[in-house]
Amino acid sequence: MYVPARDVYHTTVKQALTKAGWEITHDPLRLQWGTKDMYVDLGAEQLVAAEYQGRKIAVEIKSFIGPSEIEDLRNALGQFILYRTLLQATEPERVLYLAIREATYLALFVEPIGQFIVEQERIRLIVFNPETAEVLQWIP
Repeated sequence: MYVPARDVYHTTVKQALTKAGWEITHDPLRLQWGTKDMYVDLGAEQLVAAEYQGRKIAVEIKSFIGPSEIEDLRNALGQFILYRTLLQATEPERVLYLAIREATYLALFVEPIGQFIVEQERIRLIVFNPETAEVLQWIP
Protein backbone atom coordinates (compact mmCIF):
# COMPACT_ATOMS: atom_id res chain seq x y z
CA MET A 1 0.00 0.00 0.00
CA TYR A 2 1.41 3.39 -1.04
CA VAL A 3 1.32 6.07 1.65
CA PRO A 4 2.54 9.55 0.74
CA ALA A 5 5.32 11.31 2.63
CA ARG A 6 4.31 13.02 5.83
CA ASP A 7 4.31 16.77 6.25
CA VAL A 8 7.16 18.20 8.31
CA TYR A 9 4.65 19.14 11.06
CA HIS A 10 2.82 15.80 11.12
CA THR A 11 4.05 14.70 14.56
CA THR A 12 3.58 18.21 15.99
CA VAL A 13 -0.06 18.35 14.91
CA LYS A 14 -0.71 14.86 16.30
CA GLN A 15 0.72 16.01 19.65
CA ALA A 16 -1.33 19.22 19.57
CA LEU A 17 -4.56 17.34 18.87
CA THR A 18 -3.84 14.82 21.60
CA LYS A 19 -3.18 17.66 24.08
CA ALA A 20 -6.52 19.19 23.03
CA GLY A 21 -8.35 15.97 23.95
CA TRP A 22 -8.59 14.27 20.56
CA GLU A 23 -7.88 10.59 20.01
CA ILE A 24 -5.98 9.87 16.78
CA THR A 25 -7.90 7.07 15.08
CA HIS A 26 -6.23 7.04 11.64
CA ASP A 27 -2.68 7.90 10.62
CA PRO A 28 -3.26 8.36 7.73
CA LEU A 29 -7.00 8.29 6.98
CA ARG A 30 -7.48 6.38 3.72
CA LEU A 31 -10.08 7.58 1.24
CA GLN A 32 -10.94 5.32 -1.65
CA TRP A 33 -13.05 6.12 -4.68
CA GLY A 34 -13.20 3.48 -7.37
CA THR A 35 -9.66 2.30 -7.95
CA LYS A 36 -8.06 5.48 -6.56
CA ASP A 37 -6.66 5.76 -3.04
CA MET A 38 -5.99 9.07 -1.32
CA TYR A 39 -4.72 9.75 2.16
CA VAL A 40 -5.72 12.55 4.54
CA ASP A 41 -2.93 13.04 7.07
CA LEU A 42 -4.96 12.25 10.20
CA GLY A 43 -8.33 11.05 11.38
CA ALA A 44 -9.33 11.92 14.93
CA GLU A 45 -12.24 11.58 17.27
CA GLN A 46 -13.03 13.63 20.32
CA LEU A 47 -14.65 11.66 23.03
CA VAL A 48 -17.22 13.71 24.89
CA ALA A 49 -19.59 12.91 27.73
CA ALA A 50 -21.11 9.43 27.53
CA GLU A 51 -24.54 10.66 26.47
CA TYR A 52 -23.16 12.45 23.42
CA GLN A 53 -21.89 10.94 20.20
CA GLY A 54 -18.17 11.51 19.57
CA ARG A 55 -17.20 14.16 16.99
CA LYS A 56 -15.00 13.00 14.14
CA ILE A 57 -12.56 15.06 12.12
CA ALA A 58 -10.03 14.57 9.35
CA VAL A 59 -6.96 16.80 9.31
CA GLU A 60 -4.81 17.70 6.32
CA ILE A 61 -1.52 19.23 7.49
CA LYS A 62 0.24 21.80 5.32
CA SER A 63 3.58 23.43 6.12
CA PHE A 64 3.51 26.26 3.53
CA ILE A 65 7.31 26.28 3.27
CA GLY A 66 7.61 26.34 -0.53
CA PRO A 67 9.08 29.25 -2.48
CA SER A 68 5.60 30.68 -3.22
CA GLU A 69 2.92 30.86 -0.54
CA ILE A 70 0.30 31.40 -3.29
CA GLU A 71 1.37 28.16 -4.99
CA ASP A 72 1.26 26.42 -1.60
CA LEU A 73 -2.23 27.86 -1.09
CA ARG A 74 -3.38 26.65 -4.52
CA ASN A 75 -2.11 23.14 -3.85
CA ALA A 76 -3.59 23.01 -0.34
CA LEU A 77 -6.92 24.33 -1.59
CA GLY A 78 -7.16 21.74 -4.36
CA GLN A 79 -6.32 18.91 -1.99
CA PHE A 80 -8.75 20.21 0.64
CA ILE A 81 -11.66 20.43 -1.82
CA LEU A 82 -10.92 16.96 -3.22
CA TYR A 83 -10.78 15.37 0.23
CA ARG A 84 -13.83 17.25 1.54
CA THR A 85 -15.89 16.17 -1.48
CA LEU A 86 -14.94 12.51 -0.99
CA LEU A 87 -15.51 12.66 2.77
CA GLN A 88 -18.99 14.11 2.24
CA ALA A 89 -19.83 11.05 0.15
CA THR A 90 -18.07 8.38 2.23
CA GLU A 91 -18.01 9.67 5.83
CA PRO A 92 -20.43 12.59 6.06
CA GLU A 93 -20.09 12.69 9.86
CA ARG A 94 -16.36 13.50 9.58
CA VAL A 95 -15.41 17.19 9.26
CA LEU A 96 -12.25 18.13 7.35
CA TYR A 97 -9.78 20.70 8.72
CA LEU A 98 -6.63 22.21 7.26
CA ALA A 99 -3.88 22.44 9.92
CA ILE A 100 -1.46 25.34 9.49
CA ARG A 101 1.23 27.01 11.58
CA GLU A 102 0.44 30.26 13.34
CA ALA A 103 3.06 32.03 11.17
CA THR A 104 1.25 30.86 8.01
CA TYR A 105 -2.08 31.98 9.40
CA LEU A 106 -0.72 35.45 10.18
CA ALA A 107 1.17 35.81 6.89
CA LEU A 108 -1.53 34.52 4.55
CA PHE A 109 -4.89 33.77 6.12
CA VAL A 110 -5.49 37.12 7.82
CA GLU A 111 -4.71 38.80 4.49
CA PRO A 112 -7.70 39.57 2.23
CA ILE A 113 -6.91 36.71 -0.17
CA GLY A 114 -6.73 34.14 2.63
CA GLN A 115 -9.89 35.43 4.30
CA PHE A 116 -11.72 35.39 0.96
CA ILE A 117 -10.66 31.83 0.13
CA VAL A 118 -11.56 30.53 3.60
CA GLU A 119 -14.98 32.19 3.42
CA GLN A 120 -15.78 31.25 -0.20
CA GLU A 121 -14.61 27.65 0.05
CA ARG A 122 -15.78 27.09 3.65
CA ILE A 123 -12.35 25.95 4.78
CA ARG A 124 -12.02 24.98 8.42
CA LEU A 125 -8.63 25.73 9.93
CA ILE A 126 -6.64 24.45 12.88
CA VAL A 127 -3.94 26.98 13.75
CA PHE A 128 -1.11 25.46 15.76
CA ASN A 129 2.11 26.55 17.43
CA PRO A 130 4.93 24.30 16.17
CA GLU A 131 7.21 25.04 19.14
CA THR A 132 4.72 24.14 21.87
CA ALA A 133 2.68 21.60 19.83
CA GLU A 134 -0.56 23.28 20.86
CA VAL A 135 -3.73 24.17 19.01
CA LEU A 136 -4.16 27.94 19.17
CA GLN A 137 -7.37 28.38 17.19
CA TRP A 138 -10.15 26.38 15.58
CA ILE A 139 -11.64 28.38 12.72
CA PRO A 140 -14.97 26.90 11.64
